[in-house]
Amino acid sequence: MEGEARYYLDSSSASSGAMGFFCGAEVSNSSAVEDRDDESLMMGLGSRFFVGFGFTVWIFCGVMVVDDCELMVVAGWLVASVFQKESLSTLSNTTNIHVPQDDLEEALSKTSMADKTVIITIINKAYADQDIKADTTMLDLFLESFWLGENTRPLLENLLIVAMDQTAYDRCLFRRLNCYMLKTDGLDFGGEKVYMSEDFIKMMWRRTLFLVEVLKRGYNFIFTDTDVMWLRNPLVRLSTNETKDLQISTDKFLGDSQSEKHLINTGFYYIRSNNKTIKLLEKWYAMKDNSTGQKEQDVLLNLIGGGIIRELNLSVRFLDTLYFSGFCQDSKDLRAVATVHANCCRSISAKVNDLKAVLRDWKRFKKYNSYKRLANVTANLGWSFHWGCYKSWKVANTAMG
Repeated sequence: MEGEARYYLDSSSASSGAMGFFCGAEVSNSSAVEDRDDESLMMGLGSRFFVGFGFTVWIFCGVMVVDDCELMVVAGWLVASVFQKESLSTLSNTTNIHVPQDDLEEALSKTSMADKTVIITIINKAYADQDIKADTTMLDLFLESFWLGENTRPLLENLLIVAMDQTAYDRCLFRRLNCYMLKTDGLDFGGEKVYMSEDFIKMMWRRTLFLVEVLKRGYNFIFTDTDVMWLRNPLVRLSTNETKDLQISTDKFLGDSQSEKHLINTGFYYIRSNNKTIKLLEKWYAMKDNSTGQKEQDVLLNLIGGGIIRELNLSVRFLDTLYFSGFCQDSKDLRAVATVHANCCRSISAKVNDLKAVLRDWKRFKKYNSYKRLANVTANLGWSFHWGCYKSWKVANTAMG
């Protein structure tokens, strides 16, 4: 309030001083622009504008009668008053300056659901850019599954695509998706990283470090590999019980969702942000340098086998492949399946070929299922054999032999 009172006093002095000077009175305006502190600097611009405007009017008045001069000065005073009010309004509007969020926080807050849950996938050039002989990409198939799936299209609003290189990021932006560029400290994660190669393992650990950061920021997330087809909304099959800390997919379901004997798959899991899960991922990542030749999934499996769930008092659910299917163990019921993961496969080209077949199978199922008289037919529909992935292992074994 003191700043406002001082401002209006200065403005009044400036106006009266200028009025007298412009019409022949010997009144000085110098005191009106002195002793302004930083806070009232913006406000003083209004008075300075008036002085400049008035000086121009005074020159013009040298060849005019006094009455006309007074009229123009009044007009100048009105213009200056408007400018002063705008200056005051501008200062008022910028007093509480909004500090921009960092890029990650901005991306997470924009993408997350009401309960601060976000769907995250991570891509690189090999997943986003077409090879010369290719007719599609892994990213294209992933997005196509959201289009073809049941109640999955709205979930794209909650999907954050994390790019590990510039090409992948540009591709994401071109598709008008929610994108975030992950800093990789000079490491090149752009090309295809063949399963279990040294670069593949490094990329998986960088992914884990990023996901630790997401949890620390208070966000729950569903992590999904890009080679997971979303055929139905998986949230329907995931427990909404907030005491469930981690729900993770399996290569083969053993019949008991609590059994720690499952072979887990980190290509799809739902984790809540709390102190226990943050400690889990921190401990998991801390094992990176003591796990030569192991991918991050193997390390987490060893931690579970070593009792980390009991140690941290975690509530973990291992997901049934009936709903969360994969190439390691296909779901036997297309009427129930939510996701299909191209696991147990070695190369991107093999995954792409077999996932194209998965989407064809799904479209065939949807077409038949739209006719009531074909209900018995849909009950017996299954998946095409995963020939591409089957052959990818034969090629690998031949190369090794």
